[in-house]
Amino acid sequence: MRAMVLEAVNQPLQQRQQAVPQPQGRQVLLRVRACGVCRTDLHIFEGDLREPKLPLVLGHEVVGEVVALGPQAQRFRVGQRVGVPWLGSTCGVCRYCRRGQENLCEQARFTGYTLDGGYAEYTLAHEDYCFALPEGYGDLEAAPLLCAGLIGYRAYRLAGEGVERLGLYGFGASAHLLAQVAVFQGKEVYAFTRPGDTAAQQLALRLGAVWAGGSDQLPPKTLDAALIFAPVGALVPQALRATTRGGVVVCAGIHMSEIPAFPYSLLWEERVVRSVANLTRQDGEAFLALAQAAGVRPEVMPFALEEANQALMALKEGRVHGAAVLRVSAG
Repeated sequence: MRAMVLEAVNQPLQQRQQAVPQPQGRQVLLRVRACGVCRTDLHIFEGDLREPKLPLVLGHEVVGEVVALGPQAQRFRVGQRVGVPWLGSTCGVCRYCRRGQENLCEQARFTGYTLDGGYAEYTLAHEDYCFALPEGYGDLEAAPLLCAGLIGYRAYRLAGEGVERLGLYGFGASAHLLAQVAVFQGKEVYAFTRPGDTAAQQLALRLGAVWAGGSDQLPPKTLDAALIFAPVGALVPQALRATTRGGVVVCAGIHMSEIPAFPYSLLWEERVVRSVANLTRQDGEAFLALAQAAGVRPEVMPFALEEANQALMALKEGRVHGAAVLRVSAG
């Protein structure tokens, strides 16, 4: 099978021929149809996330068709289309798993980081950590739902109840999906992009945002909550400036540059800064149902599998509006 392999950080992915893996235990073997290109992939590629499995097949927004089952696998049938997210396995017995915080499990393994992912024609996944995908989404459209959507949804949920005015910093793959959910639920959405990125601002307005501007600007109204998807620590004090009393700022990325010092007055009046780590399977089931109900439509920029390096660079340089997705095989 063809695979795009990371052999060393900060080195281009290499196209390699590899043996098709065989499913064991409760694993399923998937013929990969599409795989999203996530900013986390870029952080792994550049070494911001340390100690990846090397060599490594990146990719954790995997849409695939089940082609073989391990001896104990029974959740899915051969021929069924499923999705594989970032969370690849957990221990199930630690204090975090027992209290419903499997996203914090210290023994967790992650697709496309400590497990091989979807930048390949075939991949393995544990059946318990796969999702049945909603009807109505093509393979390319479904891929961004599996991380951009899931992590975005967790950040959105952890912003709390009673949010009427929502700010989204970094209007990329996650934000353009969450904007559609928030508009569906009657929220006012304020979109913040790289200064001067008029294409992303126009996309936000087209998706229902009431205002769009640069991340160096303040919105015309104070926000109840702000979700930061851009990996830029300087946006934390900027988002605090934009939030109202009791507002919540959620840092939704797995990696962020250093947060600069800021005056206590920005945090005072019961504002909250919190992070989001990984996802739970419950998040996944809830978001996929909500996305279908809300009619969420991902904006997709397709690339061929062998163009994975180009896709990562397009993402890094801000040339992707919506989500980049590798087209791996026909459905």
